[in-house]
Amino acid sequence: MKFMQLSLFKSVRLSAISPITIAISALYSPLLLATEDMDVIEVHGEQLNKSAYLGSAEQLLKEQGVDFSAAGGMSSLPILNGLMGDRVKVLVDGADITAACANHMNPPLSYISANQIHSLNVVAGISPVSAAGDNIAGVISVNSIAAQFNSAPSLQWQSGYLSGQYRSINQGKSLGLGASVASENISISYQGAYDDANSYQDGNGDKVFDTLYRAQNHALSAAFRDDKQQLALKLSHQTIPFQGFPNQYMDMTDNQSLGLTAQYVRQLDNGEFEGQANWHHVKHEMGFFSDEKIGMMPMNTDAKDISYQLEWRLPLAPQQLLRLGQEYYHYQLDDYWPAVAGSMMMGPNAFVNINDGTRQRLAVFAELEQQINSRWQVSSGVRVEYVTTNTGEVQGYTDGMSMGGMMDVNAAAAQVFNNLERKKSDTLVDASVLARYQMNPDEQFELGLARKNRAPNLYERYSWGRSTMATTMIGWYGDGNGYVGNPQLEAETAYTVSGSYIKSAQDDGWQFKLNLWYSKVSDYIDADVISTFTRTSTEAGSRNILQFNNVDASLYGSRFEASIRLTDSDPLGQIHVKAQLNTTHGERDDNDQPLYQIKPLQTELAIQQRVGKWQNSLVWQWVAEKDRVDKQRLENMTDSYHLLNFNSELSLESWKLSLSVSNLLDEYYQMPLGGISIAQYKQDTSQGFQQLAGEGRSFNFGLSYQF
Repeated sequence: MKFMQLSLFKSVRLSAISPITIAISALYSPLLLATEDMDVIEVHGEQLNKSAYLGSAEQLLKEQGVDFSAAGGMSSLPILNGLMGDRVKVLVDGADITAACANHMNPPLSYISANQIHSLNVVAGISPVSAAGDNIAGVISVNSIAAQFNSAPSLQWQSGYLSGQYRSINQGKSLGLGASVASENISISYQGAYDDANSYQDGNGDKVFDTLYRAQNHALSAAFRDDKQQLALKLSHQTIPFQGFPNQYMDMTDNQSLGLTAQYVRQLDNGEFEGQANWHHVKHEMGFFSDEKIGMMPMNTDAKDISYQLEWRLPLAPQQLLRLGQEYYHYQLDDYWPAVAGSMMMGPNAFVNINDGTRQRLAVFAELEQQINSRWQVSSGVRVEYVTTNTGEVQGYTDGMSMGGMMDVNAAAAQVFNNLERKKSDTLVDASVLARYQMNPDEQFELGLARKNRAPNLYERYSWGRSTMATTMIGWYGDGNGYVGNPQLEAETAYTVSGSYIKSAQDDGWQFKLNLWYSKVSDYIDADVISTFTRTSTEAGSRNILQFNNVDASLYGSRFEASIRLTDSDPLGQIHVKAQLNTTHGERDDNDQPLYQIKPLQTELAIQQRVGKWQNSLVWQWVAEKDRVDKQRLENMTDSYHLLNFNSELSLESWKLSLSVSNLLDEYYQMPLGGISIAQYKQDTSQGFQQLAGEGRSFNFGLSYQF
C-alpha cells in the first residue's frame, strides 16, 4: 500500500508558512505510515539535513522568526509574539517536557541538539487546538524520529554522518554523529552530539563572563512496521556537567536526564489512529563551578514528566477531516536546597522550596478541517483541559530564629504557606477558527481567531520564600530581581486575531507577505513590586522583589517579508534578495507600562546566491533602540545596532564544507532580550547591573561527511 503526503506549496521555508496554511494543509497531509517508495513533503515545517547543523537549536529557530531570551549557551528561552517562557508550548518529538528549575535552566529545547532535528514547525499566536494546549503564544515542535526503511529482508546499512564545527569567538567545538540501519520492516538509528565552549568575547574584545558550557545529547531510535501499523521507540539521554548563566545568580553544575518516547500509528478501515506515550526524568543541580562567578550554595531538583496522547483522524467526506483527541499529562517536582555545612545562613535544615509538587492536565479536543469550495478552506476546533496543581508542606533553613536572634522571615513564611489550601484547579477552554481565501493562484488572504489559555506553573503559584536570598533564586527573566509566588493566581486567557496577505509573481520571481496580529490577554501573569534590596551601598546595586500577580495586557505586532529573484543564469547562478521587518508592542492595561522583554523594531536584508553546489549569503540586520522598558523589573534600555553576517557552503559528493563570519564588523552591542549580566556585576559593582553584551566577530568552520 502506498501513501502520499501532499503539500499546498511545492517548496516552502518555515518562516513562509502561516498558521492557517499549516492547519488547512493537514486536510491533505495526515500522518501516514512510512514506506520505502513513499513521496513525502513536510508541510508542517522544514526538513533538515541533519549533518549540516550543530549546537543548540536556537539558530535554526531564529531563522524561522523565533526570538530568544538569553540564558545559558544551550538553554535560551524562546519568545513568540512578545510572549516567553511557559507561554510558548515546546514539543520535542511530541513530548511535553517541563523546565525543572526555578530559573528554567533546562527548558525543553535544551534536550535536543540541532543535528538531531529532522523537522521543525513553528506556529505563532493562532495554532490548531490539535497542535497543543496550555499555551497562549504558540507552538514550537521539533522532531528527531524519522524512521527510514528499505526493501531488504534483513537489516542493512542505511546512512551515516560525522560533523564537526569550530567557533573562534569562544573556542567552541561541536561534534555530531548519526548512523542508521534498516530493513523492510525494521529501522534503527543513533544520533549524538557534543558541545564545548569557553566564555565568549564581545565586540570590544572583552570577555563576557560565565558564558561557558559543555553538553552531550544522545538518542537511540527503533521503528517496526507492517502493512497497517508502525511503532517507533526513542530512548534519549542528556548530560550537562556545567553551563554558565551570566544573567542568573546561580549556574548549572549538573543536569542528567533520561527519556523514553513511544509512537504508534495504525491505519483504520475509515481513518487513522495515532497514540503516543512519554516518560522523562531529570536530576538537576545548581551551584558554582567557575571563578568567573563564585559562590557557595547548592540547589537541586528532581522531576518527572509522564504523558500520553491519543488522536483519531476520521474522513467525513472527500474534503472533510475530523480530528478527535484525548490527552493526559502528569508532572512531579521536588525542589530543595541542601544545607551548607558550617554556614550560619544556609542551615541546619535543607530549604524545601517545592515539596512533591504536582501539575496534572486532562484534555479532550475536536477539530474539523474542510474545503468548502475552490476558494475557501476552513479549520475550526475546541479543546477543553482540566488542570490541577498541588504541593506539600515546606520548610526554611531554620525553624525560627536566624543568625543574631532575629526571626527568620522564611520560617514565618513557611508556616503561613503550610496553613494554606494549596490544591488549585483550572478549567481551560480553547477555541480556534482558521480560514484561507484563495483570490487567484498568486494571491491569498488568511484570517485566524483564537481563544487560548495557560494555567500557572508550579513556581508561579508555590514559590514561598521571602528573604532576598530566597526570592532571587526564583525567576527565569535574567533581570536580577527576586520573585514570590502567588497561590491565588488565575489562568491566563488570550484572545488573538491574525490576518495575512500573500502576493506572488506567476513565475515565482518575487513574493511579499504581510501579517498583522493582536492579542488581548486577561489575567496575564506579571509581577508587582513588594519590596526592594541592594547589593551595594549605592543605588546602582538596587533591585526589586516582586510577587506574581494577574493583570490584563495587550500585545500587537506586524511582520513584513519580501523576496525577489535577481538572476538565474550562468555564471552567477541564482541570486535572491530578501527583506524582513518585524514590530512588536506589549503593555499592561492598568498603567500602560511596557511588558518585559519586548523586542524593538528589527529589519533584515539578505543577499543569497546559489551556483551549482556552492551557496553564499550576506545578511545585514538592524535592531532599533529599546527605549520602552519594564520599570518594575528595572529593565535596561539598549542602543540600536547593526550586524553583518556572511556564510558560504560547498557540497562535494559526500562532503560539505562551511565557512561563516558572524558579526563581520565586530560590532559591540547589548542584547535587548539578554537581561543583565550578574556575572559582570560580581566582577565590578561600580557600573551597576549592565545589559548582557552580544558576541563579537567570530570565524566559524564546519565540515561534515555523509557515509
